[in-house]
Amino acid sequence: MTAVVAIVGRPNVGKSTLFNRLLGKRKAIESSVPGTTRDRIYETMEIGAYQVLMVDTGGLELGKSQDSIEANVQEQSKVAIDGADVILFVVDVRADMTAEDFHAAELLRKSKKKVILVANKCDNPRYEELRYNLYELGFGEPVAVAALHSMGVYELEDQIENGLKELGFEKGTPADRPTGRLRIAFLGRPNVGKSTMVNSLFGKKRVVVSEVAGTTRDATEVDFDYDGHAFTLIDTAGMRRRGKVEPGIEKYSILRTMQSVDEADVCVVMVDFSEGVMNQDAHVCEYILEKKRGLILVANKVDAIDADEREQAEHMFIHALKDKMAFLPWAPLIFTSALERRNVFNVLEIALQIQDQRCRTIPKQDLAVWLQMSLDKHPPRGMRGKHKFAILGMKQDGIQPPTFVFTCNWPEIMHFSYSRYLENELRGRFGFVGTPIRFIFRTPEDRGGSRKREEQEVAQEETVAKEALLAEMDVSADDEFEEQ
Repeated sequence: MTAVVAIVGRPNVGKSTLFNRLLGKRKAIESSVPGTTRDRIYETMEIGAYQVLMVDTGGLELGKSQDSIEANVQEQSKVAIDGADVILFVVDVRADMTAEDFHAAELLRKSKKKVILVANKCDNPRYEELRYNLYELGFGEPVAVAALHSMGVYELEDQIENGLKELGFEKGTPADRPTGRLRIAFLGRPNVGKSTMVNSLFGKKRVVVSEVAGTTRDATEVDFDYDGHAFTLIDTAGMRRRGKVEPGIEKYSILRTMQSVDEADVCVVMVDFSEGVMNQDAHVCEYILEKKRGLILVANKVDAIDADEREQAEHMFIHALKDKMAFLPWAPLIFTSALERRNVFNVLEIALQIQDQRCRTIPKQDLAVWLQMSLDKHPPRGMRGKHKFAILGMKQDGIQPPTFVFTCNWPEIMHFSYSRYLENELRGRFGFVGTPIRFIFRTPEDRGGSRKREEQEVAQEETVAKEALLAEMDVSADDEFEEQ
């Protein structure tokens, strides 16, 4: 059984920094801006000989309006406390204790959970002595750490391990991420309903939802089972066009969103049905296409249009989609209302179909017959002096994405439109709905060193796509922050 360890405390005491140090990698966004973390962030890790699910939470505060984002954050933090086995109560030793600290301490006492008091920012002896003032909170001797500099982290891990031993957890090797889980990332501009969609699929509130654009900052993962299938739903930060991206946290959120695309199997690009298709939506789709991930287009908030006008509005939306995303005729489109839970489960069903297509292997005989029929229907043209372009054969060379290698004479003189023709014919015969495919053209003599060269070309294409999207939003790939 996996133990759950939650990190709680008031805002800006270093919870996310400690979370990342315990994890050994940067998972949660670190910033000196209070309230950066808004959702619960999860990650499985090993502490001693125990398997642990570490949870980072938003800061606990007093006096927040019930209608504000902060009130929703408080709710998420309290849910994490209720579900935890061990709680790390983090306090900034350099700041005077506040009403929020005592409020958090009272909540933790009522929870009757194992609480370890953590005195953070003890990066010199003068500050370390101040930790004894924390006895007033009633949790015994605090563990002195400086999460930013990784000081005291090993001692804290020993305390966690002792706490798990007291609670009777069994030792065991941590498992990798559950196999067979389909990872679905929800992307799009701010306030298109990504978080609402995740909550609607899950059936209860798992991520913070608000009408304020930019509420989601981290990429939040939620494991979810539906109809016998296992999913991981990834809620991401909204991606705004260049000039509207705020410096600091939002830039790093966009980089984390792009990382979520890399780790996903299928990406769901959500568009506000009432606003229509924007150029920014197309840029996000282009990046997903370059990364060769499965793709679903979702027009959300159909409930915002009157029922009498909805059919005409759908036709206009499809027309605009064909105009701005002509490069994605194979991507399925779903009209949904996440708020009313209308058509939301179609997203999961189509995602399963797309994943099957991404893993599909076409028999050699069927490929040979298809190639001959396509060549007869539209023979290739292309001449350079005495040299003529010709396709001699083909084979499937990989899945996720489906990759096809064509053996050719003089592939460098092939017109780009012929590759597009072959792709359209291949999709017309074998499907591959919602699935990017990769074509490779090479000569018979180029088999030996071609694999490494092809991998380099793919990596270069993905790098160019990433830089183009970052440039569109005026974000540098080197943008980083550390908690001050």
